[in-house]
Amino acid sequence: METRIQGPAEEETRAVNAQLNYLAEATPKPVNYAYDPPAGVPSRSGKYVRQSVAIRDGREVLSKLSLDRNGFVLTEHETAVKDFYDPEEVKSVYYPEVERLIKRVTGAERVVVFDHIVRNAALVERGEKGARRPAKFVHNDYSFNSAPRRVRDHLPEEADRLLKNRFAEINVWRAIRGPIESSPLALCDARSLDAEDSVPIDLVYRDHVGETLGFLYNPKHRWYYFPWMERNEAILLKCYDSKDDGRARFTAHSSFEDPDSPPNAAPRESIEVRALVFWPPETA
Repeated sequence: METRIQGPAEEETRAVNAQLNYLAEATPKPVNYAYDPPAGVPSRSGKYVRQSVAIRDGREVLSKLSLDRNGFVLTEHETAVKDFYDPEEVKSVYYPEVERLIKRVTGAERVVVFDHIVRNAALVERGEKGARRPAKFVHNDYSFNSAPRRVRDHLPEEADRLLKNRFAEINVWRAIRGPIESSPLALCDARSLDAEDSVPIDLVYRDHVGETLGFLYNPKHRWYYFPWMERNEAILLKCYDSKDDGRARFTAHSSFEDPDSPPNAAPRESIEVRALVFWPPETA
């Protein structure tokens, strides 16, 4: 069902009503596995509850959105990549494209892309291309503990120096094939998050344990999405910012079942790239 509600500048904005999966409780600390866990161990612990929310059309307020205010933006971005399912082409062609894009949007001095994920439920069913399903629970990829650890993991020799200045972790999300007809990405306005809404979650890998954030439901949360995204568009999503001066430090996101999706909607095909972003001392 479509409605019109107030957006970030109190103007009316088209919205859809959909359900998002929130954590129902903060304790005991939830645990997610990044691989198939041992027999009898659930891949995700913690109790989740579905909440009906209004998800606003971000295309109607594009000029009012910013990374430092809302935690996400949408921008046009052409790519020379032919096959996003080819990891070597993604690393050699797309990673440098993303690094240039983030520098352009943020004014950062240095960007280091370190990871990417392709999502396509149809390929998951066939066990192909290393694809994953859309993540349909409200989360953020890092916590205040794990974000600096990522710098130490990927740039160990430089980490002590880099962590003295402002740094961020930004994801870039785009359609592999557009338009996105199903399971679009919902993004929470960072200004609507309260500190007590976030819940640390252990993310267990085979060789170490990381940490992400889940979220408890809060009726103050303001959600947005960009319907029918095409291949030449990209979302920049701030997942962590070390600068604590009132700007958005992180936000929450989740895919969702769009009530406007056609009955024969194609499975969503998307790629998200994760990057470390650094600014020099004089602009920190």
